[in-house]
Amino acid sequence: MPDSLVAQTTQWANAKWLGTVRAGQQIVGETMGKDLKLELQKSMGQVLSCVATARGDLLSLKDDLGRYLFVNEPMATFMQRAESDILGQTDADVFDPDLVRLLRSAEQTALSQAQPLSSEHTFEWRGQRHEFSVHRAWLNDVPVGQQFLCSVWTNTQPELHRATQLRNALLQLEEEQRANHQLRRELVDQALRDQSSGLHTRGHFEEQLRRELDLSTREHREFAVVFIEIDETNLDAAARSALIHESIFGAMGRLLRSGTRAMDASCRWDAQRFSVLLSGVGLATAHARMEGLRRQCATQIVAFDGADHRFSVSMGVASFPHTADSGSSLLLSCEAALNDARSRGGNQVTLARILFNPS
Repeated sequence: MPDSLVAQTTQWANAKWLGTVRAGQQIVGETMGKDLKLELQKSMGQVLSCVATARGDLLSLKDDLGRYLFVNEPMATFMQRAESDILGQTDADVFDPDLVRLLRSAEQTALSQAQPLSSEHTFEWRGQRHEFSVHRAWLNDVPVGQQFLCSVWTNTQPELHRATQLRNALLQLEEEQRANHQLRRELVDQALRDQSSGLHTRGHFEEQLRRELDLSTREHREFAVVFIEIDETNLDAAARSALIHESIFGAMGRLLRSGTRAMDASCRWDAQRFSVLLSGVGLATAHARMEGLRRQCATQIVAFDGADHRFSVSMGVASFPHTADSGSSLLLSCEAALNDARSRGGNQVTLARILFNPS
């Protein structure tokens, strides 16, 4: 690098790497001779080149005609030429025309500024994509009266690559957390569901029943509970095997899920029975809805082992507070109604007896 340019190159570089050396140079100028000051400035220029090279930054110096006067080793490597072959050349001798226009525009912008200019460049060259943050400063106050451009190119691709990797890792972590959360919910839900019918188990139903009792007591509203049991006596001999029962229970579960609302609760009560909680529904409405479900069951066809099988159900319907005034008595009332339906031959819906409280 020419000695006459060392002082200004060093002064500009201080703002990026050396911090307070500019103020220190003013003190140096007051306390030491001119020759020693020039030697110090020359040494600082060498430090600039060493620092840029150690960082992997591309350092160059051009004259006002755009000819390269100095490039460091990383810049020569980037240009894929020997340092001696670059000196005296211009960007037009090295780069593609589109890139030359891009660099020239940025240099003219820097020339119009009274201070160093930083700009971001993204371009394709020799089949590769490059991204640089380029810091430029024009040096004017030199003895020969020319202008010189000092440029430092910092490759931002590694930083952007790391940021992209971090962002992708965080997105992947979030996706895994969502998947784990969904899996936990599914496992909990599976633990609360019967595998044959796909309905909730008895524990879930009892919890819903407690909530509905509390809500109905506070808001003076009614609801109904239904017990359902497959009519074993109405099944043909082939349909009484355990394997066919699983298919029948599956069909029953599908009918209950499609025939009840989201606010209702259907469950597999035990090995033979199902239960339904109809929220906010009175005895008459519950009977009408269960009668429709009974007809659907009677016409349902269950295919198993190459044969079609049919089944029927018995239902007992009780309501709060008309047929019972507590949770335990409500279930007993519902079971009594179911037993009544079965004793009548099955395939029917029976209402529980209404409480009579004389005033």
